[in-house]
Amino acid sequence: MRILLVASAFNSLTQRVFAELREHGHTLAVHLHGEDDPLRAAVRAFAPELVVAPMLRTALPRDVWSAHTCLIVHPGPLGDRGPSSLDWAIHDGAGRWGVTVLQAGEVMDGGDVWATAHLTVPPVGKSDLYRNEVSDAALRAVRLAVERFASGRFRPRRQAGPQWPVTERTRPYLRQPVRRIDWAADPTATVLRRLRAADSQPGVLDELLDGEWYLHGGHPEDELRGEPGELLATRAGAVCRATVDGAVWLPELRERRRPDGPATFKLPATLALGSRPSGLPPLPELPEVPAPLELPGQRRTWTDLRYREDGPVGFLRFSFPGGAMSTEHCRRLLAAYRYACARPTGVLVLGGGRDFFSNGIHLNVIEAAADASAESWANINAMNDLVEAVLTTTDRLVVAALGGNAAAGGAMLALAADEVWCRDGAVLNPHYRLMGLHGSEYWTYTLPRRVGPAMAARLTGQALPVTAARAERAGLVDRVVTAAPGAFPAEVARLAGQLATAQGLRRRIGEKKAARERDEAHRPLADHRAAELALMRRDFAPGAPYHALRSAFVCKTPAVGTPPHLAGEHTRWTAPG
Repeated sequence: MRILLVASAFNSLTQRVFAELREHGHTLAVHLHGEDDPLRAAVRAFAPELVVAPMLRTALPRDVWSAHTCLIVHPGPLGDRGPSSLDWAIHDGAGRWGVTVLQAGEVMDGGDVWATAHLTVPPVGKSDLYRNEVSDAALRAVRLAVERFASGRFRPRRQAGPQWPVTERTRPYLRQPVRRIDWAADPTATVLRRLRAADSQPGVLDELLDGEWYLHGGHPEDELRGEPGELLATRAGAVCRATVDGAVWLPELRERRRPDGPATFKLPATLALGSRPSGLPPLPELPEVPAPLELPGQRRTWTDLRYREDGPVGFLRFSFPGGAMSTEHCRRLLAAYRYACARPTGVLVLGGGRDFFSNGIHLNVIEAAADASAESWANINAMNDLVEAVLTTTDRLVVAALGGNAAAGGAMLALAADEVWCRDGAVLNPHYRLMGLHGSEYWTYTLPRRVGPAMAARLTGQALPVTAARAERAGLVDRVVTAAPGAFPAEVARLAGQLATAQGLRRRIGEKKAARERDEAHRPLADHRAAELALMRRDFAPGAPYHALRSAFVCKTPAVGTPPHLAGEHTRWTAPG
């Protein structure tokens, strides 16, 4: 069918719906919908058989939904209405939730129901939940709704009448006074729910060190204690703050925007506090309390790096907010990787968590730097150092395990491994073009080696999201792991154990070492790096398009119109050539 996707942003769910529907043979176009934009012209030009809206902040015009079947993806169960569905679910401690696909109509979220799907709500932040359990449920519901529409036989169920199975409930936007944390009274469990319900937007507005900040992310701490509300320690850019019965780690902060002031954005907490406006009291001296890389299993604390072993398998897990990796993140991960490589294992699993693998360099930290060009250069070189270490590991097999999405340099980091395992719900964006960059991380070596020059050019040039299944068929991924988000780490551990004990492991490692030596003799890695960085230096130069594109991305400047690479027709995947 011809399906027009209408969304307020090409966010993670919109990308997944786009990639999945394209994978199933539908012809798609995307329109990014805002106030007073040319949606009607887009509908006339594309002439869709069906309109699907994975994520909308504004209502569709009446003349559009009255002339075309328009399906809205609402991140709430049957009967739920309102703009803060997931926020309320986490805020209230719901254990089960749902996604409903309904037809656009007069009443917001009140149209006829085409499909619904249920999900469990784990103790994670809203953005993690949205990208994983909600995304999985949304895809099940969208596929079912599209199939039902295509059949021409299904009649959607009205949200009215005595046969309606649930009570309708419309809840308002969840505003900051309701999100507020009372540090002198709220127990840790309440604090965590409120932080998680606001992650990653809008954050929880709070007062901290005589300033107003939005708090983003929250993780429990099991040992540190202090006066409620007191800052206790730092760790890897996060700050620890005491509650009435414990403490929580806050990884990121965003300064409240002043009237007529510049846009503000999330930063690692210590960096944000260190860049406060002049005139405020100096930061208190807080101890840096690092977590051991091999953290005891009974500990309940936050750390972004963790290593453990299970027999012949080492697991190096990393989890950076938003999947962004700053210069410091890369350097710390490289040190942890070298530690893992010094251990007597035959297989090393890199990643393996339930959310983002990596999205490459940290654009927010770069935006905040005094010299964005210099910080960009430092960050890309730190990424390259990490990728080079993976590529030159020849005494064991390295597996990159992608439980969540990966993009740009983060996707190329995964390709440095011997095998790439990807959860079936993950989406890959193996390209840099939309940020005005040529890219580095040795992609000119690893990507063509896996998928061939023609497909490499197509992936990087078209700059479109790819499903895990499509990535496997293209050679980008070696194994698609079918598992719920929370079950992915255990399934990866099981598969890695099988790999480490399989016959022929030492032979494979020997073949890998020989292949690396042949490739090095043909064209050294240093040559790839130098060629890539020569172009990146130009991309990072003051005045290059990258700087404006980065600022717009970081500051969430609304897009003007739909980017050309999305607006055209996109048909099912075919082999290149």
